[in-house]
Formats: sequence, C-alpha cells, structure tokens
Amino acid sequence: MTGPAGGAAAGVLALLAGRGQTLAAAESLTGGLVAGELTAVSGASQVVRGSVTAYATDVKQAVLGVDGALLAARGAVDGEVARQMACGVRRVLDADWGIATTGVAGPAPQDGQPVGTVHVAVCGPEGTGRVRSLALEGDRERIRRDSVAAVLDLLLSELTENTGAQDTEQHGGNGCLQP
Repeated sequence: MTGPAGGAAAGVLALLAGRGQTLAAAESLTGGLVAGELTAVSGASQVVRGSVTAYATDVKQAVLGVDGALLAARGAVDGEVARQMACGVRRVLDADWGIATTGVAGPAPQDGQPVGTVHVAVCGPEGTGRVRSLALEGDRERIRRDSVAAVLDLLLSELTENTGAQDTEQHGGNGCLQP
C-alpha cells in the first residue's frame, strides 16, 4: 500500500466487493490522496466508481450540490459540508457509498478554522450520512495523510457496524438522498 491507510483501503474494498457495492470519493484538502489510496489496491476497479477533487468552494456547490447558503454561512470547513459532499459524490457518480474530506491542512487557517480542523463524512445506500470532526496535529503532509486514514476508518466502521443506525450527533438522517 502507498500509505498508513493502506490496510483500511484494502479492507473497505474487500467488504464492498463482497457486497457487490460501489464507492465514490469527494476530496478537498486531500486533493486526490483518498482516490490514490483506494486505487493502489489491486482489484479496486470492481468497487471504485471515481472521485471528484473539489478543492475550490464553488466546485463543491456546482459539481457536488453542496448548499450555497451553507457555504456562505459556514465556509467549506464544516461537518455538514462534508456530509453534503459525500452524498453529492454518491449521487453524481452513481455509487452505493460516498465519502468526503474537507478541512484545513495549513499552513494558514481558513474560514476562521485553525490548521488541523478536518471533517470526514460517509453517505450510504440508505441516504444516511455520518460525519466525524477531527482536530489533527502535524505538518501539512501529516494532516492530509491522517485525513485519508480517518475517512477510510469511518467508512470501515460504517460497513462493519450497524450501518442503519442514526443518532443526532453523528448521523444526518436521510438528507443525503437529495443534497
């Protein structure tokens, strides 16, 4: 594998392949690293539909369907933005599962958020979304690599735990059906 998330990538892909399900990724701060980690695994083409690197805020809205009012009010570094990105890429690329990363890798703060603020999200077949918010430490490269590991770990936990569960702190109801 290419990085520390390699084991999680292989595990995610094996589980999805076993279920006959597909995956798409939406990335901001990771700039394609999630897709790279996934496609480094032999056989990834059975599962991975594609990815969208939505680095610019307007791309998040125009391509992934993230709510413009949300982006204007909170900026791109936000848990709900991550959830909408995951659900949007799932819809755009016609995948069973969507995952997303957004945050601040540095060197400077963004949208009033400090370096290391990261939100990762998963949107599943039932249209439910789960977000994990992180305060990562280290340099730009470490924050980006840790973000890749975090989104793959979040998806792995969704696949191996109760994927239909919903709670008010971590799960976003069925808002992923139509971002």
